[in-house]
Amino acid sequence: MEAKTLAKKDLPGFLDGLRGKGIEIWGPQKVQGAVELGLLGPGVEPYLNHSNVRLSPKALVFPQSERMFVFTTDRNREDAFILKEVEEKGESRLVFGIRPCDARAFLILDKVFLVQGAAQDPYYKKKREGMVLVGLGCNRPCSTCFCHWTGGGPFSREGLDILMTDLGDDLLLEAVSEKGKDLLAGWDLKNAESSFLEQAGKMAQEALGIMGSQVDPSPIRKKPLLESFGQAYWERVHEPCIKCGTCTYLCPTCSCFDIQDEVRGLCGLRGRNWDSCMFPLTTLHASGHNPRPTGKERFRQRFMHKLRYFQDDFGTVMCVGCGRCVQYCPVNIDIREIIREMSA
Repeated sequence: MEAKTLAKKDLPGFLDGLRGKGIEIWGPQKVQGAVELGLLGPGVEPYLNHSNVRLSPKALVFPQSERMFVFTTDRNREDAFILKEVEEKGESRLVFGIRPCDARAFLILDKVFLVQGAAQDPYYKKKREGMVLVGLGCNRPCSTCFCHWTGGGPFSREGLDILMTDLGDDLLLEAVSEKGKDLLAGWDLKNAESSFLEQAGKMAQEALGIMGSQVDPSPIRKKPLLESFGQAYWERVHEPCIKCGTCTYLCPTCSCFDIQDEVRGLCGLRGRNWDSCMFPLTTLHASGHNPRPTGKERFRQRFMHKLRYFQDDFGTVMCVGCGRCVQYCPVNIDIREIIREMSA
């Protein structure tokens, strides 16, 4: 595996060089006390001393609101009410300092948007193809992190093009994909010394040790489906939930959306907006019937989808253990407790 080192003092020049090649760079920034993913323009350096960004990077390929078509309602025009596709530019974007859990989340989103036969999502696809992910391993995972439960780890390489390790004054850069190799080949970087690689290996083991024991959610799939669906614990575990949808909006793998037409004056657009399985309108039929009429059904759907149905369809859980839903839930619902209940 190709490995290079980059002195942190040289990082601004490295990023400027990438910008000079027309690459749009995104990375963690401090914004009003929080760390958010933002555009790193000239002179703006990434903030790398963080646990993770508050909002997941999924909005880069699956925006919260996205225009798909535009049309005019002017009946005097020949093209009135004819939908015209909004061109997707597919810009080259590099996400610098993305955490390994969030990089793995893109692989799950790929299963939803790209690998369902002919139904590939062109809006997602163009953004995803132009993306390069330069990850930063987690030296100090949070108490809410559980990526090692879901097949990942604080230094997982899955989904990344380059994995970085913070060694103090230097960054160790290990190419993971061909994109990563090509990116590193374009710069006069020092080959990594063996002592740096050994140090990085020790840091990865120490980080994993901090995270403690794990629960394997894969046995959830082995249980009879109706048995899992009808478990009595659903009556109890949903009670504290206020169905605010915070967990679904923060989740890097949740991908529910709604498509609506909006008109202002003579201009109209058809767009999609994030939706949430926690909201009653999501499954409300035009007839008035709602197959998930109460909070219990909606709560169960969220976890059955993530931990059971997605395993049945794709062989993996729809969760990367980033811990955002644990950290920001206003009523302290912990998905790890649900996993334990469903796995028992």
